[in-house]
Amino acid sequence: MVPTKQPSGTTSHKHPHRTAQRRIRTRPHRVGGIPTGADTIGGMRVVVVGAGVMGAWTALWLRRRGHVVTLVDRFGPGNQLGSSGDESRISRSSHGPDSHYPRWQRRALTQWRDLERAAGLQLFEQSGVAWLVSEGETFEADSLRVLTDLGIPVERWSHDDFARRVPQLNADAVPWAVFEPEGGALFARKAVVATVDRFVAEGGEVITGRVVAPIDERGDAVDAVRLDDGRTLTADAFVFTCGPWLPDLFPGALGDLITPHRQDVMHFAVPRDGRAYGPESLPVWIDFGGSFYGFPTFNGLGLKACPDWLGPIERCDESARACADATVDAARQVLRRRFPALADQPVVHTWTCFYEVTPDANFVIDRHPRLADAWIAGGGTGHAFKHGPVIGEYLSALVVGDSTAEVAPPDDRFAIRARQPSPSFRTSGRNPLEAASA
Repeated sequence: MVPTKQPSGTTSHKHPHRTAQRRIRTRPHRVGGIPTGADTIGGMRVVVVGAGVMGAWTALWLRRRGHVVTLVDRFGPGNQLGSSGDESRISRSSHGPDSHYPRWQRRALTQWRDLERAAGLQLFEQSGVAWLVSEGETFEADSLRVLTDLGIPVERWSHDDFARRVPQLNADAVPWAVFEPEGGALFARKAVVATVDRFVAEGGEVITGRVVAPIDERGDAVDAVRLDDGRTLTADAFVFTCGPWLPDLFPGALGDLITPHRQDVMHFAVPRDGRAYGPESLPVWIDFGGSFYGFPTFNGLGLKACPDWLGPIERCDESARACADATVDAARQVLRRRFPALADQPVVHTWTCFYEVTPDANFVIDRHPRLADAWIAGGGTGHAFKHGPVIGEYLSALVVGDSTAEVAPPDDRFAIRARQPSPSFRTSGRNPLEAASA
């Protein structure tokens, strides 16, 4: 289970919290994995394409199951062109009325902390996560109920509680808030690199190269993939975790199931004495109704504040990867309302990433409908990173045919199939600035 007291190297939120009696327990797993050079005769040969969070953890889990695994990435592990290369990602349990994702998040956070200890690096900051409730919203109330039922630590803050505990954030029009004391920030790129390093230390192989797209979907198996430098990789099974590039690889199977949206990321300078904006004082904050979220400053320089409404649809290889001036202006409007002291601060860093959006906000984790040796995982939809270890655990079980895996969802939410649009598990996705100008 996820401990309340964090090990050395992390920072706990300064406010005490109530810890529920019942906790979600998970089956322990071998942190050490398979030693380098171990005998894997009889194991499968597996090629995992894409070394983001899904691919890295899937490769690691397959290796720990005793298989010969090659991890391939066109730009190399830890690059900043995919969806896993940013500085930070939120780890939080709240997912509205859904109870499966909170269980996955708790299990995944346990694995992130195990990796953190094994690597000797800080990969997680327990700053807490505060959800700003808006009148008429039910997501936060549903989350509070589900987390309480599951025994996950959670607090309900009144308006006055919120204003007293986070005075640097303007609490106007926030009638109450949900606070997750054990939530916080994962250091995304650093965590992916640590995962790949662990995979290599346990005997995995990493190759830099681009798989030629599209994959031929007319037969009944992949059998081999060709890289753009002429190399050919054969295997018993292929796993494709290529994020926003998946629609280019499998246009037949995926169709419009995954749509890549460019998302703009900004960091604003904090005052010279920025302790009030550090993780010891400021939690990660999410405005569900306002479709905005932000992080404290981890380097004493910049606070991350980003819109969560969907950006323009772009193909990754054609994107200029430039943060739009309009997005910066929108962020300043939000800061002027929530962090008045930061509204006119300079932008110290911008970055662009991609949300790979599915209609119902659930991931794609399934065997290709025609190619028996091919598995696809993607559709991160902006909330996949925190689940990465368990996505890898679940997908590795599917690849090897392990029907005993206890992490399986209670339904077919991850199947490659037509889906009906439904609300996201991040924020409302509405652009309040557009609504205000309508």
